[in-house]
Amino acid sequence: MPTTASDRLPARRRALTQLPTFALYGEEGEPAPALLHIESIDSRSRLHDWEIDAHRHQGLHQVLWLHSGQVEAMLDETRTTCQAPAVLLVPPGVAHAFRFAPHSDGYVLTVNAGLLAEGEAAAASDALQLAFAAPRTATLEAASPEADRLHALFAALHTESNAADSADGPVPLWLTRAIVWRLAQRLQRDGQTGTRVNAGRQSLYTRWLVLVEAHYRAHWPVARYADSLGLSTERLNRIVRAETGHNAQHQLHARLVREACRRLVHVVVPVSKLAFELGFDDPAYFSRFFKRHAGLSPSDYRARARQA
Repeated sequence: MPTTASDRLPARRRALTQLPTFALYGEEGEPAPALLHIESIDSRSRLHDWEIDAHRHQGLHQVLWLHSGQVEAMLDETRTTCQAPAVLLVPPGVAHAFRFAPHSDGYVLTVNAGLLAEGEAAAASDALQLAFAAPRTATLEAASPEADRLHALFAALHTESNAADSADGPVPLWLTRAIVWRLAQRLQRDGQTGTRVNAGRQSLYTRWLVLVEAHYRAHWPVARYADSLGLSTERLNRIVRAETGHNAQHQLHARLVREACRRLVHVVVPVSKLAFELGFDDPAYFSRFFKRHAGLSPSDYRARARQA
């Protein structure tokens, strides 16, 4: 996939330890466990004179779709210039910066790595490992059916994510998975295997996410996940911490809480039954667990959601 080297970085070069870590560029704070965000390129880039300074995201996948215009990009130590239509894939933790030609058009999709792995685990694992094993760029043929399909998916995702009747529903996540699937197919056809110092870590992290999705309701201990991955508990925690900033147990708890929140809002069952469905033997313990992590009791959380 053609890219050309740029003589200078698209943003100021800084030591890795000084790189800011954002959920969304310029916004402090940790990313929400269910973060799925899409915005037009110009909505944020225009505010920064079309230049996004070097930064990184923990636990977040990012996809940049350039529909028109040009972007100079830094992805870790690689510098490239891409002409539209093009796509750039940024795995969690990768230092990246962009300089867009004024009035460039397209979308930036940011999604929590765990959220993207939920659901159809096997298919998600294959696509995620291929698409996000390393930073990648792909230039498509202008006005080609492939470029048109991708743009239609991004545009539909942007519309659905901003529609009051679907923003919190399943459609945005379905469309996001469709985008990743399409991109993985493209990379596979082109034979991109991608290499990166942390590619092995990223692959193990993706396998961890798939195992979590399959077994989080069984309350597997971290050691069992580590055994299934052929890792020590210490190494698994290092991998998860490097990708998310938290240890493995924190991510297991976050997955349980996220599922509990969904069911409290969308499923009309008593809290005690919901607790059993999520693998808790004691509903009272589940209520304490949920309040410790969500800040509200299950009943209060459900009541507040219904009032919203």
